[in-house]
Amino acid sequence: MRYVPVFIAAAGLALVGLAAEAGNHKPGKGRSGGVAQGLDCPPGLTKKNPPCVPPGQARKYRRGDIIDGDYWIVRRPGRHGLDPHYTYYRVGDHVYHVDRETREVLDLIGAAARVLD
Repeated sequence: MRYVPVFIAAAGLALVGLAAEAGNHKPGKGRSGGVAQGLDCPPGLTKKNPPCVPPGQARKYRRGDIIDGDYWIVRRPGRHGLDPHYTYYRVGDHVYHVDRETREVLDLIGAAARVLD
């Protein structure tokens, strides 16, 4: 007899949890069929690279870091006022001076919009 209130309370909590979860995984409710399908993120961030990371919070490299993710090599850096004898990578919105062999960041040049315009 003394287990009946515990059983009723447990059943009530289970029903509350089910009610709270109902309808959270319908199309257009923060999920997309794209890259970030398994992640809970707003629809506007699912197509970002990296997925679900707001702009300005993506990884920024510092001197000594190795660039191992997505990057673009800046072709003809002399066109943009950079030393043509060095290697430059564009990662997101930043341009980095890197070692050609190891991809180690030697210096942060600046924002891509300012440097590459």
